[in-house]
Amino acid sequence: MAEHTSSSITIEAAPADVMGVIADFARYPDWTGEVKEAEVLATDADGRAEKVRLVLDAGAIKDDHTLAYTWTGDDQVSWTLVKSQMLRQLDGSYALAPVPGGTEVTYRLTVDVKIPMLGMIKRKAEKVIIDRALAGLKKRVESGPGA
Repeated sequence: MAEHTSSSITIEAAPADVMGVIADFARYPDWTGEVKEAEVLATDADGRAEKVRLVLDAGAIKDDHTLAYTWTGDDQVSWTLVKSQMLRQLDGSYALAPVPGGTEVTYRLTVDVKIPMLGMIKRKAEKVIIDRALAGLKKRVESGPGA
């Protein structure tokens, strides 16, 4: 089984507000450091994204890929890689849990690339992606709607 990296952060907002930002793919280039473009290709019956094309620039990992999303209630979303130029695997999830003063967000990520790369470097890339995404998510949610 592939190794994964995970990290958590507490955001001073309700889980629904946090998930609203996570589900707003069109705004990803505004708050994620790595996503340069995001395009929803398919939605489910509830209007949530099922398939999304993302252009990623995470330093060592640059790619144009498509992810399939699975929504579990209002507090978890996970994704798996559908197609990619550079990646063999990009599986992850956001899990939200209410805590006093806000929401704890746990981001879990597994990345594997088609080119040979040391596991240590892959884990570092995962950590950078997670840390930047969580910090960006926190800043975006806490700054309020329309920020």
